[in-house]
Amino acid sequence: MSDVLAVVEQKDGALRGTAREVVTAAAALAAELGGQVHALVLGGPGTADGVDGLGAFGAEVVKVAEHAALAEYHPDGYAAVVSRLAREGGYGAVLFAATGEGKDLSPRVAAHLDVPLAADVTGLTVDDGTVVATRPIYAGKAFTQVAVEASPALVSIRPNVFQPAERAAAGTVETVEVTEDSSTWPTRVVSFTQTGGDIPDVAEASVVVSGGRGMKDPENWALLEELRAALGDAAGLGASRAVVDAGWRPHGEQVGQTGKTVAPRLYFAIGISGAIQHLAGMRTAGTIVAVNRDADAPIFKVADYGIVGDLFEVLPRLTEEVRSLRDGA
Repeated sequence: MSDVLAVVEQKDGALRGTAREVVTAAAALAAELGGQVHALVLGGPGTADGVDGLGAFGAEVVKVAEHAALAEYHPDGYAAVVSRLAREGGYGAVLFAATGEGKDLSPRVAAHLDVPLAADVTGLTVDDGTVVATRPIYAGKAFTQVAVEASPALVSIRPNVFQPAERAAAGTVETVEVTEDSSTWPTRVVSFTQTGGDIPDVAEASVVVSGGRGMKDPENWALLEELRAALGDAAGLGASRAVVDAGWRPHGEQVGQTGKTVAPRLYFAIGISGAIQHLAGMRTAGTIVAVNRDADAPIFKVADYGIVGDLFEVLPRLTEEVRSLRDGA
């Protein structure tokens, strides 16, 4: 029997959207390993007040590490605490979300524990007691299965791939002591800059509206913002590399091999030709809708639904229809 530790993220005391996904993935893995799921949340004083509900997705125990120095994400502090608790718990596997924070934290924990990391995983199973991770390679053109023979098996899962599934468990909350001395941490977090307002991060959004050079001018992004607003609060905004390089949009919105990898349930590619660099970041989306005036654009080869036409005519009508459907729901 091997227990699984799910490291879940919080922001300002509230669990982030990926928390349930990580616990869900951990619960499925623990069922195969014959162990329990322990969820770990790090944050400032009062964090324990916001962890209700993780038991519904399979967490037998929710461990909360509260300390003023952990109120905001700190790379050294978080890595030290997670590594110690992973070692003390003797877990068979430790799971992270492959978010911006998770991509920074998980390799640090791997270095602390001196074990490999299977990153950006889209599937998990167990073969004769060994965790086997499925992950995309060659810009998403193929998938490979990696046997993680180290203990614990460290894995980061791609957001929006492991859909939350209820699996009732005790969800007992335990506060764990933070024994690490923050004065010894070699780095100091000076400040955080909020970008994007209340719009979900493109890597975590369940719906993404992305634009490319076909938008012609940064001022035309208002059309994409209207479609995003019509789709609801779960939708995020994305952009192609060409648009970001031109300075139209911030790098945080870039989808692609040199940007962010996304796997939303629904992806809109508006005015995006579909260069391999962009496809590498979004081809694992559940449903892809493309709008482009070029019928031979590569994006149509991966799209589930394609509209050949002038986006400046199509987009307002699409937004109107989406808004009408949502208003009537």
